[in-house]
Amino acid sequence: MKKFHCALAAAGTLLAVTSASAQSDVTLYGRVNTTVENQRTGEARTTGLFNNSSRFGFRGVEDLGGGLKIGFGLESGFASDTGVAASPFFARRSEVDLSGDFGRLRLGRWIAESYFATADYVSLHNHDTGSSADALYAYVSRDTNKVAYRTPVWRDFTLEGSVGLHEQASGTPVPGPGTAPVAGADGKNSYDVAANYKLGALALGAGYTKLDRVDQFALRAFYAIGPFLLGGYVQRDENAFFANGGKRNSVRLSGAYLLGASEFHLNVGRAGDYDNLPDTAATQYTLGYNYNLSKRTKVYGYYTRVNNHAAASYQSGLAGVDFRSLALGVRHNF
Repeated sequence: MKKFHCALAAAGTLLAVTSASAQSDVTLYGRVNTTVENQRTGEARTTGLFNNSSRFGFRGVEDLGGGLKIGFGLESGFASDTGVAASPFFARRSEVDLSGDFGRLRLGRWIAESYFATADYVSLHNHDTGSSADALYAYVSRDTNKVAYRTPVWRDFTLEGSVGLHEQASGTPVPGPGTAPVAGADGKNSYDVAANYKLGALALGAGYTKLDRVDQFALRAFYAIGPFLLGGYVQRDENAFFANGGKRNSVRLSGAYLLGASEFHLNVGRAGDYDNLPDTAATQYTLGYNYNLSKRTKVYGYYTRVNNHAAASYQSGLAGVDFRSLALGVRHNF
């Protein structure tokens, strides 16, 4: 009887260990990113503390065996200057995915992969956040109710396509993506395609998005030459910032020089006029310096400026009004 009890105890211990090993491996991650800035919009000046897309999230994966894995991701933004949580709470990411030799199937909510393949990839200074964020890139996507498929990596090439389901009855208005108005988008799905390819030190990307009469297409290149990092993208969009505005071309170039713990950054963006709207062009440039205290923590400073033509309102929100900011910040990743 004693041997029988010992056998039962051993079997129970083995079962507990097996069950624990089969559970999801969950990771907490995030960053806190805050600046002190002197901002000027036209003649109006503001000095204050500003959040730069601070966030936290959870991600996990469970190995189902046979090369099959189930994963999830939940990510929420918050204002580091006030502590206010984002709404919806997991607006940045809320997804479940199934992956294997066949690739990866994703379901839920996330930021468009076309953006990560192009504009975000060359945002070297402050990860496209805060007042120095790229104000000229046309973000076109419905980020909710998405279904996506990503191919396996093939010779350093990946491709992902997604559809954002409208889930609206015909005739129900659907809000436009970001700040861009979308005319006639009721009852329409959004479509997003992103491609990435690496060839040694050269990294290439492309992204296309369509939502009713609004669309964008962008190409990106990035190259590392020793301590020098060079990148840029070109984009053509239609009706992204102005309903029935027509088509517009934009370009951004970015560069960085790495010297020990120091980083020196410069980027310049230019958006042309929309075909149907004259004087909607604008230029943006940022000069920045980062000092890495560790692999996870840096302090930085930058000067950024947006020069708007008479009918453009990028970053300022007011037609013909320019914007500029001088900032000092700290960012910590965890």
